Amino acid sequence: MSPDSPPAAVAAPELPTPVPPSLIALFVAFAKMSLAGFGGVLVWARRGIVDQHRWMTAEEFNETFALCHFLPGPNVVNLSVVFGSRFRGPLGGMAAFAGLLGPPVVIVTVLAVLYARFGEIDALRRILAGISCAAVGLLMSALFRMMMPLIKKRDWIGIAIMTAVFVAIGVLRFPLPAVLLASIPLSIGISFAMARKASA
Repeated sequence: MSPDSPPAAVAAPELPTPVPPSLIALFVAFAKMSLAGFGGVLVWARRGIVDQHRWMTAEEFNETFALCHFLPGPNVVNLSVVFGSRFRGPLGGMAAFAGLLGPPVVIVTVLAVLYARFGEIDALRRILAGISCAAVGLLMSALFRMMMPLIKKRDWIGIAIMTAVFVAIGVLRFPLPAVLLASIPLSIGISFAMARKASA
């Protein structure tokens, strides 16, 4: 090779492909998430899937959760079915779904019977009020961590859309369906435009 020839491109190291979880691993992982998910499972789902098992990157989790958020039904339940099906097909979706809902159904049934009997106790109401504050804190923590990929990539357009949706729903009290009907096509259009600009 002559001194004037350009240096050969160095191949980027390939990241190890995560091992697909088994059906039992899916059931156990989502059962742990549901049992730990006081105040909401989203916090623990992200921690288990992204941080602990590394079955998804932060960006993949955000994209999957965004899809599940716009499907009918509870978001985290949708996430369990989509996630399990992605790795193990329909049986994986059922395993994750069963793990997510099985243990809490048993616990909530027992608690409902106890609450029907002791729910009028003033001390219990104060305890539940304190738990609700902790639940809000957990949710805000998960939302902040989900924002980090946008901040690290300096995706100011994505942050602007997210802020606009928050203001429209949380501050101005616009109806949720109307905001979604406006924001979803706008987000998709901007993504396509940016992708075409990058490939041009």
